[in-house]
Amino acid sequence: MEHGRPSNIEIKAAILTVSDRSSRGERQDKSGPVIEEILKSIGAEIVEYKIVPDEKDEIARNLKEFAHVMNLDLVVTTGGTGLSSRDVTPEATLSVIDKRIPGFEEAMRAESIKKTPHGMLSRAVSGLCNETIIVNLPGSPKAVKETLPVILPALPHAVEIARG
Repeated sequence: MEHGRPSNIEIKAAILTVSDRSSRGERQDKSGPVIEEILKSIGAEIVEYKIVPDEKDEIARNLKEFAHVMNLDLVVTTGGTGLSSRDVTPEATLSVIDKRIPGFEEAMRAESIKKTPHGMLSRAVSGLCNETIIVNLPGSPKAVKETLPVILPALPHAVEIARG
């Protein structure tokens, strides 16, 4: 799968899969490995990969750890961006970010809507926590493949800016 050339800057990233069933071992996480493959295609180093339940406080705690303790450049979440009562990833993300990155959100939703009108239902957000870019993605591997590549061309520059 070709997504782009490796960037000339190092990007240290984490993947956070948000899924009650995957966190209990009842279902294999299929979206996280897709994210890993896509990020590695631009030369990103995956330094952490976690699976957590759909619990706002636990999601937020991990996001803060990635940003404030590990000082990562990028955190990509998958899952918990829909309309069900258990979908709380956007709320957890909003509770920890300092600034939103609406262009990422708009570009990914626009691409998703080209494939299905259900793309309008995504509540995924993106933003900056400390110097860490956080991007929410849908929970399906197909949706990850459709949305993450859209922001890749801007990601290295965004990381450079976020670092100051």
